[in-house]
Amino acid sequence: MNLEDFVWTREPKHYVIDGDTLRVTTAPHTDLWQRTYYHFRNDNAPAFQMETEEKYFSFAVKTSFEESNHRFDQCGIVMYLDSDNWLKCSTEYENENFQHLGSVVTNHGYSDWATTEIPSNVKSMWYRLNRREDDYCIENSDDGMTWRQMRVCHMHEGAGKIRFGVYACSPEDSSFTAVFSSFQFAECAWEAHDGQQPD
Repeated sequence: MNLEDFVWTREPKHYVIDGDTLRVTTAPHTDLWQRTYYHFRNDNAPAFQMETEEKYFSFAVKTSFEESNHRFDQCGIVMYLDSDNWLKCSTEYENENFQHLGSVVTNHGYSDWATTEIPSNVKSMWYRLNRREDDYCIENSDDGMTWRQMRVCHMHEGAGKIRFGVYACSPEDSSFTAVFSSFQFAECAWEAHDGQQPD
């Protein structure tokens, strides 16, 4: 992928693009969340994205977060359409014992959060976003070869032209440098459903 095809939504103050590698230093008090449970709305995390009208594709990237060591520090894949419609997946630091590998899907202004706990010494992760029209599958991998499904979701506003890419943020009073590399755009690796037919 050519990173020159990507543009910033909320450009961060500190970042470096070196060939096919992006390094982003997060600013404190940056995040993405809408309403659910916490009732607050956070919509100021930077996102580095490209546009496509392709209905079937897979986008993969490697994330490295060696410096992540404060609660809620996170980086990963994002598909940010507007304030009320987006999805993200990341590894989110919690404490010295564990962190959350999870995803957030936000439709029409309400976010959810699906997570599982992984050890806090994990400092890199691959993510893959798969699109089949307005349905999406998010996966993760330790090595970029063996993938594990994190969730399948529907995006109410995700049927037409979309923007997708990467993001990094630090919701509390912290900062770290996230490294994104091995950007890949390919044919959809999420195969069509083979089983029960639609109603």
